[in-house]
Amino acid sequence: MRDPQPLRWVEAARSGGYALGGFNMHNDETTQALLQAAEKADAPIFMQVGRAIIPHMGVKKAFELTVRNARETDALYAIHLDHGTWDEVLEAVRLGFDSIMFDAAHLPFEENIALTRRVVELCHDYGIPVEAELGKIPDVGAPVEWASYYTDVHEAERFVAETGVDLLAISAGVVHGVIPGLEQEPLAVDLIDRIRAVVPVPLVLHGISGVPDAEIKEAVAHGVHKMNGDTDLRHAFRAGLEDAWSQGDLQLEEVLDAGRVRMIDATVAKFEAMGSAGTATALKAAVR
Repeated sequence: MRDPQPLRWVEAARSGGYALGGFNMHNDETTQALLQAAEKADAPIFMQVGRAIIPHMGVKKAFELTVRNARETDALYAIHLDHGTWDEVLEAVRLGFDSIMFDAAHLPFEENIALTRRVVELCHDYGIPVEAELGKIPDVGAPVEWASYYTDVHEAERFVAETGVDLLAISAGVVHGVIPGLEQEPLAVDLIDRIRAVVPVPLVLHGISGVPDAEIKEAVAHGVHKMNGDTDLRHAFRAGLEDAWSQGDLQLEEVLDAGRVRMIDATVAKFEAMGSAGTATALKAAVR
């Protein structure tokens, strides 16, 4: 079941003390895995059209891919543009996306404010909530001086006030990607607390792959109510493929199914860690 008003999920998550999952699809099988996992876990899901699939097939085809596969499940879902550019935002609004994340965090602070405010004004005219990012999230394995990457508390307060965004993604120790065996920076929970104290909108963490479940739960307890992940789930899909291929010359369809099954299990585990498993049924009642 598609919900064009996912912002109410986030408010429910704030009230209920859990976080929502936003995950990226890459093809039919990974799209099916995410939707089937959401149905299995009874968890709402942000189906994210992100930075990998857009160069591969474009915003429109990724949107259509999601809608087509979602017809075959009873999952509660919303279609979300992840790290969108201005041109992609325009296309997503025309297509009818349910939620948009505009990313100008790489630009100077004042320019980020101005462009994000413009996106918010456009999207709010169509009733579409906007997520934006402040701070920098490094790629895994890169040398990092965290003081220059963390979201600044005072900038966060001003950014939200002047842009009108509905959700704020912050940098608090997360990274993009996972290197097996490489220990990641622990989440800066004290920073999450300080940002939450001055920012009235829900907080988001990107890059939760590789973050231990205990830290995910701690971040939720300190005010994060949407979390994005991709790498852990792709690794699970890949492991399913490799395990199937190791058994001999199987049909491609059998191999893809093995990847899908493994990714379903990994996604259900994320919902459980975030605390959103078992929450979709009550939210669906408000959609009908």
